Amino acid sequence: MEKLDARIRNHDREIEKMCNFHHQGFVDAITELLKVRADAEKLMCQVTDTNRRLQEAGREVTAQTEEVIRCRIQQRNMATTVEKLQLCIPVLEMYSKLKEQLESKRYYAALKTMEQLEKVYIPRVSQYRFCQIMAENLPRLREEIKEISMSDLKDFLESIRKHSDKVGETAMRQAQQHRTFNSAVAKQASTGHYTKPVYSLNGRTHTHTHNGLMMEEDSGEEEEADEEVLTAQDLVDFSPVYRCLHIYTVLGDRETFENYYRKQRKKQARLVLQPQANMHETVEGYRRYFNQIVGFFVVEDHILHATRGLVTRAFTDELWNMALSKIIAVLRTHSSYCDDPDLVLELKNLIVIFADTLQGYGFPVNRLFDLLFEVRDQYNETLLKKWALVFREIFELDNYSPIPVETEEEYKLVVSRFPFHDAEIEKQDFPKKLPMSQSVPQIYTQVKEFIYASLKFSESLHRSSTEIDDMLRKSTNLLLTRTLSSCLQNLIKKPHIGLTELVQIIINTTHLEQACRYLEEFITNITNVSPETVHTTRLYGLSTFKDARHAAEGEIYTKLNQKIDEFIQLADYEWGMAESDGRASGYLMDLINFLRSTFQVFTHLPGKVAQTACMSACKHLSTSLMQMLLDTELKQISMGAIQQFNLDVIQCELFASSEPVPGFQGDTLQLAFIDLRQLLDLFMVWDWSTYLADYGQPTSKYLRVNPATALALLEKVYRG
Repeated sequence: MEKLDARIRNHDREIEKMCNFHHQGFVDAITELLKVRADAEKLMCQVTDTNRRLQEAGREVTAQTEEVIRCRIQQRNMATTVEKLQLCIPVLEMYSKLKEQLESKRYYAALKTMEQLEKVYIPRVSQYRFCQIMAENLPRLREEIKEISMSDLKDFLESIRKHSDKVGETAMRQAQQHRTFNSAVAKQASTGHYTKPVYSLNGRTHTHTHNGLMMEEDSGEEEEADEEVLTAQDLVDFSPVYRCLHIYTVLGDRETFENYYRKQRKKQARLVLQPQANMHETVEGYRRYFNQIVGFFVVEDHILHATRGLVTRAFTDELWNMALSKIIAVLRTHSSYCDDPDLVLELKNLIVIFADTLQGYGFPVNRLFDLLFEVRDQYNETLLKKWALVFREIFELDNYSPIPVETEEEYKLVVSRFPFHDAEIEKQDFPKKLPMSQSVPQIYTQVKEFIYASLKFSESLHRSSTEIDDMLRKSTNLLLTRTLSSCLQNLIKKPHIGLTELVQIIINTTHLEQACRYLEEFITNITNVSPETVHTTRLYGLSTFKDARHAAEGEIYTKLNQKIDEFIQLADYEWGMAESDGRASGYLMDLINFLRSTFQVFTHLPGKVAQTACMSACKHLSTSLMQMLLDTELKQISMGAIQQFNLDVIQCELFASSEPVPGFQGDTLQLAFIDLRQLLDLFMVWDWSTYLADYGQPTSKYLRVNPATALALLEKVYRG
């Protein structure tokens, strides 16, 4: 403790020494500090005053500074807003443009605008909600555009279905004008008067353009000024199909559109190819049918060339092949109903124009021209039916008597209508008669008319003169061998045609047969094909008229025999009479007088027809008299009846020996009654011993008497 106290005292002394050392300085510092305090207070007052004045002065600056800061913030916000708006405005402008395009139905442009919005504009401002709404709306708008464009396409398809008729009519009319013009040019060229160059439209020759129909000059009668020719594009607005195609292409759905379009067109093709039930009744029905088909394929051809790939050549060829088969089947069916040759001819002309029109668009039409050969056969059939009525009427109105000619003019008129030449008749004085009846020149004229009518069908078939010549000859052969031959055969078989008419028919057919070579010359002059050509068909008129003549001759023989039978039926013998009347029976004398007058008419017949008819009549008369004697119902015959019968046979023999028809040699005609004569001589003389002794000998007096016949008659006479 003492040490501690000592240490404390030491430290206190040191502290006191230090304090003493520093005391004066401390006092001086305090003195100085007191002085500073007064200055500090004064300074404080000044600072406070300065601060007050500064605060008062800075308060306005602070307010202005805050305003500047606020303005700077606003300016910065505005700059940001402008920058963002500059990004958004193009988007809004494009969207507004899109709306305008949709309202104005510029759908393809609208799709392009959508594409720009999606790829360029919206990604720049995709963070904004309105852009998200826009982006969400675009697919819906695309679907709306697809639906609208598809609706437009459907309207277009309906429109072309309605306008196909008009388009086809225009195309076929232009094709017909083209064909007519070419024919006129060919004629002018062939006659050496061709001066006008091939017609053109706006300096272009007649061609098939990719934009529509054939282009050609509308040749007016008063002026040759060119007129604009309507095309498919003029008649049908194709913009909907182009628009729809572009829209679906842009949307990446072109294949769907192509398939839909082709499917719908196939359906329309099937509808177009369905004919009306009564189409065959008028040419207008066929014309409407062809117009619709041509219009359909003209539109397809336009679509084929105006669009790339919407339809292909393979697709149009497939459609055409399908249509061609249907068209041929329809025409084959409906033409078979037609019985008017004029209508068939108009149908042929329509088919030719139809084929020429579509051929101009590149469609193969060979099968149509092949069909025309079938239609030609149908045309010929209708002609044959028509001319059958004409021939029938001519035959019904004919008087079957030679044509009387009073004057030279009448003779020339007949000769101008029919090639008749006879030197003897030409030398005769007027009035005179031509051997044929009035039906001959009429038939000849009608055959020529038939050839003209048949020729009409051959025009414009693109066939050679040789083929046309062959067609004419074949159709004329059908007319002669079938129609005219049938009419002649029916005429010959008619009950009211008597022997005089049959004789005139034979004379008529002879003259018609002679006129056949003039018909051949007539056809040759029309076709300019020499008859010496290897494949030239000959006319079969010779055989036709020969057959008709033979039929008429046979009918003459038949009718003569029927007439003889009618007279025989009038026979009324008293088979039990004791003695004969001493004169021939009345019926037989009437029969012989009839035969004499008939055979006088037969002298005009050619060849041995009259001789054959006379021989046939005598044989039939002899046979009928023999049958009368041998009739099983006749039981008894007196010798007086035999004598009377013998008188009748003597009259028949006298008739035969009088040469009713010239040309018989010796007693050839009398031999027809030899069987009767020998049989009656046997019974009249009762020379049975000679008959039995000489039986079988070539020199027998009764060589032609059959034992059975003699026995049958003997039984009847013996009983009497």
